Amino acid sequence: MDDNNDWGALSGLPGNPMMWVLILSELVVFGAFILGFAGARLADPVLFADSQSQLDRLYGGLNTLVLVTSGWMAALAVRSRMDGQVRAARVWLVLAAVLGIVFIIIKGFEYNDKFVLDLGMETNTFWTLYFLMTGFHAAHVVLGLVLLGVAMVWTEVETLETCTAFWHMVDMIWLLLYPVIYLIH
Repeated sequence: MDDNNDWGALSGLPGNPMMWVLILSELVVFGAFILGFAGARLADPVLFADSQSQLDRLYGGLNTLVLVTSGWMAALAVRSRMDGQVRAARVWLVLAAVLGIVFIIIKGFEYNDKFVLDLGMETNTFWTLYFLMTGFHAAHVVLGLVLLGVAMVWTEVETLETCTAFWHMVDMIWLLLYPVIYLIH
């Protein structure tokens, strides 16, 4: 990084500091979603408990495992690149991306199960928030897949660090959403 561009505390983070500005802003948005969900649950705990009972925790748990493993593979890609192993870095990125695609496929099956039961955004507040939060997260997974693709082509360490930082944010958000939406009563 050019010393003429002092980003303060962000200068010490891996990758481009602008990615960290984006990540911090996304954390604020998802934090607002989670607070809104918690507030709505407090306002109508029976509705939320009944609706939550219709979720398949296996889908959510499997997707958690998929994303955490994908994040680990993305970290291995950065480590491999730092060790000068460009080919290995690309392989790890491909594997991370494949698991990201698996996440989207599982989410598609989960959504389909809800649509078959005639559950949608308009059903009630729980389902509105469920589809908004998980759909917004899925959109971030898709963007993360694009960034992993960028990192596969341009393999400079800073590029890998920048793109995988976003991917790790996607992981972290899911690690917050899964218990809030699927597990906590």
